[in-house]
Amino acid sequence: MSEPRAAVRARALALLQEHHVMTLATYDGGRPWAAAVFYASQGLDLFFLSKPSTRHARDLARNPRCAVTIQRDYSDWPQIKGIQAEGTSIELQGAEGERAIALYAQRFPLVGRGGGAPMAIARALSQVAWYRFRPERLYVIDNALGFGHRDALDGEDLI
Repeated sequence: MSEPRAAVRARALALLQEHHVMTLATYDGGRPWAAAVFYASQGLDLFFLSKPSTRHARDLARNPRCAVTIQRDYSDWPQIKGIQAEGTSIELQGAEGERAIALYAQRFPLVGRGGGAPMAIARALSQVAWYRFRPERLYVIDNALGFGHRDALDGEDLI
């Protein structure tokens, strides 16, 4: 029997709160790339920052289609739980960028305005752009429910 979509969504949201780092996979048309980035979430949308000169940011500027994974570093296969998702990442401007900064600062107070970030971090933050990953299809992985078990969310389930 399949788990209700609302329960799968609730498990996805809980996993997003338990973790802090996602692996972002991009593609520039000729070469794939993956980078680990910290994220903050609102619903199933993930917000992250990056310097526009990084390879993954340059890839996203050319092609916003990407994928992410989120999981801990497990040592035992039956413990594996996490998220796999495909969607798009866009650079945020104006009010959307400000909202991303506020969400990120709630999760990582060190980067918030007046957060007392060390000079090196404050300098680095002045050079970043803010991005939103929005999933189009998301899988919740849970090997405790069976090896390779995953439940999918897409369409209305993602809103």
